[in-house]
Amino acid sequence: MDAPSPNAPQSRDRLSEITLDPKSLGRVNANIEHEREVAIFDIIDGNSFAVEGLDDGPYTLVLGIADDRLQMNIGTAETESLVLHSVPLTPLKRIMKDYFLVCESYYDAVRTAPPARIQAIDVNRRGLHDEGSTVLREKLLTKIVVDNDTARRLFTLLCALHWKG
Repeated sequence: MDAPSPNAPQSRDRLSEITLDPKSLGRVNANIEHEREVAIFDIIDGNSFAVEGLDDGPYTLVLGIADDRLQMNIGTAETESLVLHSVPLTPLKRIMKDYFLVCESYYDAVRTAPPARIQAIDVNRRGLHDEGSTVLREKLLTKIVVDNDTARRLFTLLCALHWKG
């Protein structure tokens, strides 16, 4: 399959802007802040984000956490809020807890461990990340359809929001 032409119009089923609700942000260290910034950049750079029953994209997204739920306020450049979608965090809590532990081990290992140890930890970290993004994608599926890469990056943002340092 050929890559799309650089002059081809972009799909409307995509995110053009992502904002994190400042009330949802906890203390973060430099690693978490970096993960957050990279995830937002990567999502905006290329994503697939379709909202069930709407064809108004590209969409804007404000992500936050309230009442143990991921709050997704979806709008457009013209309309601040079209849909508010809420995703329960309960199915993701164990994965996020394990992911946080492995990430801490990874960041510690990067400073002092041999490359083989860092690689082993990273394989575990990626596996948990894949599992979390799959669960998140399934929870979104009733209202929002995303591709694998977008789900992975949204899981990164969810973890960055949920991280309490």
